[in-house]
Amino acid sequence: MVLTIERTKLVLPGPITKKVLMIPRTITTWQSLSWQEELSQLITDPETLLDLVQLDKTLLPQAKKAAELFPLRTTPSFARRIRPGDINDPLLRQILPIDQELHSPMEYSTDPLAEVHSTVAKGLIHKYEGRVLLVAASQCAINCRYCFRRHFDYAGNTPSRGEWQAALTYIQQNDSIEEVILSGGDPLAISDKQIQWLISEICQIPHITRLRIHTRLPIVLPSRMTSGLLDILSQHRLQSVLVVHCNHAQEIDEEVSNALQAIAQAGITLLNQTVLLRGINDDANSLTTLSKRLFSARALPYYLHLLDKVNGASHFNVEESDAIDLHRQLLASLPGYLVPKLVKEVPDKPSKVPINY
Repeated sequence: MVLTIERTKLVLPGPITKKVLMIPRTITTWQSLSWQEELSQLITDPETLLDLVQLDKTLLPQAKKAAELFPLRTTPSFARRIRPGDINDPLLRQILPIDQELHSPMEYSTDPLAEVHSTVAKGLIHKYEGRVLLVAASQCAINCRYCFRRHFDYAGNTPSRGEWQAALTYIQQNDSIEEVILSGGDPLAISDKQIQWLISEICQIPHITRLRIHTRLPIVLPSRMTSGLLDILSQHRLQSVLVVHCNHAQEIDEEVSNALQAIAQAGITLLNQTVLLRGINDDANSLTTLSKRLFSARALPYYLHLLDKVNGASHFNVEESDAIDLHRQLLASLPGYLVPKLVKEVPDKPSKVPINY
């Protein structure tokens, strides 16, 4: 099976015209066919994935069973970065359903962050002082097997335009809120037209000063970062922060690096958060290399998260004592600005909890 997607070299406008970047071509309508075409080619069948990465079909029964609980989804772009024939490939382990997902210890749950208790309107989570999270999309381009929202009720928390009005009204009436966070799913999985409308609505609320977008698409679907989208994300009155999610340096190929640099060159603050995952990045060399590669692509390492204890993900857990030891090694080998904050999230706490030692 051969999956190919064409790219066109494009010189981006404005302050980034000095450098030619591999950004997909845009068209005159709000849609960009290149990234939408790749979304239409998502790999959702375990057998297709195993064929693509040249792995033994003996893995298929357990993969199909685990995928019944949480579907397999990955982009062709992400799958192409997996080393063929390597069952321990760090990218493959993030997306391949396995039988360990069928069993969870007692301390794991379907809502490890107790988000249901912080939902104040359909699709609106108000957990922390001064900021709210708006669920802007119900799906991602990739289903990470450790996702803390793998059991989230997206059907009941993905507003239509009309239903978004209740969330926007809540924000409008609470002038202590300064920042709106777009999350999901993945907020960049919706169309340019929808994103532009939503941002324009948020911009009309006077006390909102910052817009933050949490997205994995620049990593798993770099073709999404078109010049048209970058204009939408940067040409408004709010301070823009884009937080990507990358766990391993192997995820950052040339196309991803170019997409990240284009985001930064558009004047958008670019941060990364990583989840510490057993068998994927739980060694100092992997984390050190990741920080360096992120920074070379102009993304600043921001958070290193302990695993949220969601049902189906216990095999990824790294003990806190081991995480502390790894973080000490990072401090010893990297400049401070390349060392992400080691944190965990605890329900009902007023912020993410720093792991001090």
